[in-house]
Amino acid sequence: MTETIMILAAGMSSRMKKSESDELNKSKIDEANKKSKSLISFGKDDKPFIYFLLDNIIKAGYKNLILVVGKDYSDFEQNINKYKGSNHLKISFAIQKIPSDRVKPFGTADAVAQAIDQFPHLKSESYCVCNSDNLYSVNALKMIRENDFENAVLAYDRDTLEFPPERVSSFSIMTMNSEMNLLNFIEKPTKDQVDKNLDENGKIRVSMNIFKFSGKSSSNFIINCPINPLRNEKELPSAIMNMITSSDSYMKAIPIAEHVPDLTSKKDIAILEKLIT
Repeated sequence: MTETIMILAAGMSSRMKKSESDELNKSKIDEANKKSKSLISFGKDDKPFIYFLLDNIIKAGYKNLILVVGKDYSDFEQNINKYKGSNHLKISFAIQKIPSDRVKPFGTADAVAQAIDQFPHLKSESYCVCNSDNLYSVNALKMIRENDFENAVLAYDRDTLEFPPERVSSFSIMTMNSEMNLLNFIEKPTKDQVDKNLDENGKIRVSMNIFKFSGKSSSNFIINCPINPLRNEKELPSAIMNMITSSDSYMKAIPIAEHVPDLTSKKDIAILEKLIT
């Protein structure tokens, strides 16, 4: 169990800005093109998306939040300072710097590694990690926080994710052994790979990037994460695979069956506007 969660929010929202939607008005399109995804406003009070995630994080029992942002994070700081639930949550910022030879951040493992460098106590503590553009439920946030496993990942039943088939079919799948210990992540799986890697209940399990880490067992692998040759980024799945294949550490896959609303494109904004009131 842990009371600390890290939200990764330093991405540049490039897919959101490139996308199009006929369902949004001009002001919403302008907002989506200018703001970080998690600061796009929703509901009758025009609250930033991240407020709804923070509300769920508090309800799930977390006490400490590390928000990983880019170097120009004044918009985040202003919005977080206005968040009324901040008295229930200690909020700190970690800055993910971009290397001089890159235009975009260096990936999710790099984000966590830079947070560890700025908050060294994470090397000896347990903490959770999640995306800033997924609206994880209170149930999901509790499941990843309250388990007693050293390292864990929520393993979503792909059939319960309410995304278009062509989108969900491209999600990387997870393979586990009979004890639900993670064995592998398979990126952009073929139908044959999917059919051969169902869990014991015949379910396809995917990650929605919500993890629990033991700082003692995972930090070295996150800090020394190799570059994914396909994406040219340091990705958490790469660090996790190195951890479970070259040490005695494990990552437990915790089954869960529910949808995760997210913000990838402008079409998702229109969907979320109907869900969030």
